[in-house]
Amino acid sequence: MAEAADFQGTSPSPAHRWLRRTGALLAGAPLLAGLLQLSSSPAAHAAETASVAAASGSRTVDVSLDSLSPSAPTDGDTVTVSGSITNKGKQTVTGAHVGLRVGPSLSGRVAIDDAAERTGFQPGLDPLEVGGKYVQKFSALPAGVSQRFSISVPVKELDLGSDGVYQLGVSLSGQTSAEPWEHVLGIERTFLPWQPAAADTRTKTAYLWPLISTVHLSAETGSDAQQTPVFQNDELAEEIAPGGRLDQLLTLGGDLDVTWVLDPDLLASVDAMTGSYRIQDGDTTTAGKNQSVAKAWLDKLEKTVSGKEVVALPFADPDVASLAHRGKNVADSLNHLKDATAVASDTVDTIIHVKPETDFAWPVNGAVDPSIVQVATSAGAHKVIARSDSLRETGDLTYTPSAARPIGGGTTAVVSDYRLSTEFQGDMAKADSSTLAVQEFLAQALALNLQEPNHQRSIVVAPQRMPSVSQAQAMATAVKALQGGNWSDAQGLSAAAKAKPDPDATTSIRPVSSYPRALKNQELKRSDFEKIQTTQHTLDRFKVILTDRSRVVTPFGRAIDRGMSTSWRGRAAQGETFRDGVDTYLNNLTGLVKLIDKSDAKLSGRSATIPVTVQNNLVQGVHHLVLRLTSKQPTRLQIGNAAYSEQRIQVAGEHSQSVKFTTSSKANGPVTVTAQLFTEDGQAYGPDVPFEVKVTEITPTVMLVIGGGVLLLVLAGFRMYTQRKRAAARQAEEAQENAPDAEGGTGTEATSVQGVNGVNGVNKDAAGTVDTVEDTERSKDGPDGDSTTEPGADAPEQPSDPAPDTAPESTDPSGTGERVDR
Repeated sequence: MAEAADFQGTSPSPAHRWLRRTGALLAGAPLLAGLLQLSSSPAAHAAETASVAAASGSRTVDVSLDSLSPSAPTDGDTVTVSGSITNKGKQTVTGAHVGLRVGPSLSGRVAIDDAAERTGFQPGLDPLEVGGKYVQKFSALPAGVSQRFSISVPVKELDLGSDGVYQLGVSLSGQTSAEPWEHVLGIERTFLPWQPAAADTRTKTAYLWPLISTVHLSAETGSDAQQTPVFQNDELAEEIAPGGRLDQLLTLGGDLDVTWVLDPDLLASVDAMTGSYRIQDGDTTTAGKNQSVAKAWLDKLEKTVSGKEVVALPFADPDVASLAHRGKNVADSLNHLKDATAVASDTVDTIIHVKPETDFAWPVNGAVDPSIVQVATSAGAHKVIARSDSLRETGDLTYTPSAARPIGGGTTAVVSDYRLSTEFQGDMAKADSSTLAVQEFLAQALALNLQEPNHQRSIVVAPQRMPSVSQAQAMATAVKALQGGNWSDAQGLSAAAKAKPDPDATTSIRPVSSYPRALKNQELKRSDFEKIQTTQHTLDRFKVILTDRSRVVTPFGRAIDRGMSTSWRGRAAQGETFRDGVDTYLNNLTGLVKLIDKSDAKLSGRSATIPVTVQNNLVQGVHHLVLRLTSKQPTRLQIGNAAYSEQRIQVAGEHSQSVKFTTSSKANGPVTVTAQLFTEDGQAYGPDVPFEVKVTEITPTVMLVIGGGVLLLVLAGFRMYTQRKRAAARQAEEAQENAPDAEGGTGTEATSVQGVNGVNGVNKDAAGTVDTVEDTERSKDGPDGDSTTEPGADAPEQPSDPAPDTAPESTDPSGTGERVDR
């Protein structure tokens, strides 16, 4: 049952391993006791001392196994083992040699686990040396000194038996001054998979090859027509440059039969680098210079994946588990996952001209629970890539079942093998580590096939999302050896998902409480999803006023997807900074459409107009906006015919527009007026702009006083006019009486003649025109007189009257770009 449980994907427990080892030691105890009782001779005593010394000193020398070739030998091959030995003790090792030790075949996958965990040399458990000429000798190995070794042995000399996995030990034996007898001072163990002939039934293995990176693009774009993208840093250029991580993954994967798993955001980011782009540098940006590198990588990718199976994850690889545990109850969060899934296929197809599969969800480390499955399927994924440590077998299976498991609702869990998937997660930079990982991977794969040699199974290997260069190199070595071996055939992920499930394999998803705590501690927080929700709401209000929504909706929609990326796990602070940056930048853009602050105004008279200016500093026009002007005291000042008035707004890019509202006053005094922009659906847009209007209306009483004053002025003028007229008449009479007659006549005659010529009020000019005396007098008063204003005329405008601050003007909106007073 212990072996069966291991086959089902669980890693052996420490207690299980302790029992196995304790049992082995107890079984060997009688044998050791008998050997000790065989002789009491000095030679026997020396042997006993040597055995004890060997067990205690087997870690004196570090043995590093740097290469083993071929990894999976067949008949006629020669196995070459190379590495180094390093004396970590304080004494020189003399009479040393390195030799190979091949033990019996291991019985199953648990036995491989146990052998991999053993460290020191254990007499009776470790096999004898191959010996003979297949050793390399060293006369002396001083303390702290390292030496290289390389041993080649024909496979026929290794005495390998039937097909199986054999433990291969590389040991150094020698002596020191403190222990002057030959004994094992260091040992390293690995595995030798032995399948010289093609297996009758081969395991079908789908290996996922991920091309995924962290988030590199910011939400910011240039205001030019091309919307020049802005990158957070230039790390992506380093990854895709020759020798970089993504370049190495592409090169290595090109020689393998694997399923490519792509993040569309990676392709979109590299594609953005093929044109003009900029890189954030503190508060400024600098021009990017890696266009040729980006073009070369995309061309290489397109050629490499042509004709291969390609799976596209949702855009930016959203963290499905975080959504399920922390974000699904935050409004719109699941919609973001759907949007990210919807754009994945088109993104990949547009950039590298490959139609990918988009029906797969890949939670972090393949850890699933019912809520994760529910969220994944809600976005349209009907196949969830899980891992066998998340779907533990509960039955009596004695072998590892196929990957496909129907888990209800039309959903298939594609269960990757835990051991094979996690083999290369460690530090593979050292040759020793990568060699051991490759050999253990091949050993586990062969052991899996030998479990049920007549029952073909479909296995999936899902490694870490973003392997390093050294991890990718080790993975490529292992997959190449596996695909060139005699017990496994390559297949695609889709084929594995469609394979016939094992009827006895578990289909039960473990509860939410079983989700690994270490993974849960790395999840995005609810507050992260709430920040995303806030950004989305701002975007929704903003986009309705834009004449070209794609310039804003597309980049910010993708930026929101990036805010939910799985790549933020373990980088919570960077993720929070990114989301805050997206929100801040969007708010800055929305603030470019605003009302100009207005100073207080003075309104004289019953009615006038108040201008309000809307400024648009975006490069595109805005429409579907409504400007509302509201009086806080409509009993004193009305806007239009009510407390407020509205006008629709449309402003071209980088222009402003003045809108005029008609007002009418009812009483004197200050009134607070508020200008506010709204979207057409009634949502407030931006802050309101309050200002004060001082109403100084002219009342009827004031009008009566002014009218009375004007009337008095008119009467006074008329009186002055009549007085002057009478005075002029008297002067004329006196002049006539005193004037002598032209012919010597008397004054009476003169008076008679004068009366004929007009003294009695009638003058006649040469044309016979007759003027009245009053007309003549008015002409005499002429422009210099004070009585030119006729009685009853309107009073003139007085210089002391205040000029209105807001004059009666047309209510039509001013032209675009009109300069207005603020």
